[in-house]
Amino acid sequence: MEQFHQHILTGEQLDLQAFARDFAAKELAPVVKECDRKGEFPMEVFRKFCEVGFNSMFLPEAYGGQGLGAMDMVLVYEEFAKVDAGFICSASTGEFGIEPILVAGTEEQKKYYMDFILQGGLGAFALTEPNAGSDAAATRTTAVRDGDDYILNGRKCFITSGPVANVYSVFATVDPSLGTKGISCFIVERDRPGVSVGKDEDKMGMRLSCTSDVIFEDVRIPAKNLVGAEGKGFGLAMKCLDRSRGVNSYGTLGIAQRALDEAVAYAKQRKTFGRPIIGHQGVQFLMADMEIDVTTARALLWQCAQMVDKGVFDTKLGSVTKTFLSEMAMRVTTSAVQVLGGYGYSREYPVEKLMRDAKLWSIFEGTNQIQRMVISGCLAH
Repeated sequence: MEQFHQHILTGEQLDLQAFARDFAAKELAPVVKECDRKGEFPMEVFRKFCEVGFNSMFLPEAYGGQGLGAMDMVLVYEEFAKVDAGFICSASTGEFGIEPILVAGTEEQKKYYMDFILQGGLGAFALTEPNAGSDAAATRTTAVRDGDDYILNGRKCFITSGPVANVYSVFATVDPSLGTKGISCFIVERDRPGVSVGKDEDKMGMRLSCTSDVIFEDVRIPAKNLVGAEGKGFGLAMKCLDRSRGVNSYGTLGIAQRALDEAVAYAKQRKTFGRPIIGHQGVQFLMADMEIDVTTARALLWQCAQMVDKGVFDTKLGSVTKTFLSEMAMRVTTSAVQVLGGYGYSREYPVEKLMRDAKLWSIFEGTNQIQRMVISGCLAH
């Protein structure tokens, strides 16, 4: 695989990939097992992540970032995801959280939000609610105009980085009777009176990514924190998801590549019937299918990233990429557990964790059933 990369990637990209790989091995790998057991985001590792500039790599140069592209991002984040996809999912939420502001915000809003991220803070994208998951149009968090302010009330759930974020992009309705036409987007700082965080979700996998409710009780924010126009928030949220969901599949690729690597290494040293199990056709074919899946997934993800770098955000391609890669990761990690047999089911080996981590990717940022609706809708037009 590394030989393949050398023929495709630039020298700068190979160096960037190696930098991420070395950092993740040195700083993140030693804490993963304990943080997975506790369900804890390693804040000290995140601080070091920021110190060396990972938090600013993929933010626009105009606002203090390094301005690297989507292709660079998937290369870097895959290396982190090989070690722990949960960590990089939370550590990178600043970029997803700021997406609505980059798309529709004023220059003042962009600089304001960006400062939180550049100073080592985290942002979060707050759309999902207890009764508004796949049906985001059912949003019931309200934003009532009061003079030069809005007053927010409601509850968001399953918010990635909710407990540790410094600022949120919050989607709320100015009038529930308007449906999607009432939903608007607001910048809400964590330290505003009335903002609180609910319990951390005790998740099956992705346990280094902290996830919680975020609660708004009579939270007063200035009208200048409205992003774009009133009633345009639903379209903005969908546009942001279209722009991100494909390239955000880096986590599934990292998980699957690590699972394949672990399975191959084990199959070379584990012997049955007098020879390593990699010599048995049943195991060979299982791992060949894993390699086919991972190689295909990488080509699809790289195509998606290269399109984004050219300024093309293709809704269908993003949904296809997200759906294929998330389902690929489940197939590959399940097969890795099978190759390791009883040891694969044991927490002594990493593949059971990889399987747990893989599952979430077919659920968040729009379930794969929703993605199939999107894809079929694109085909119909």
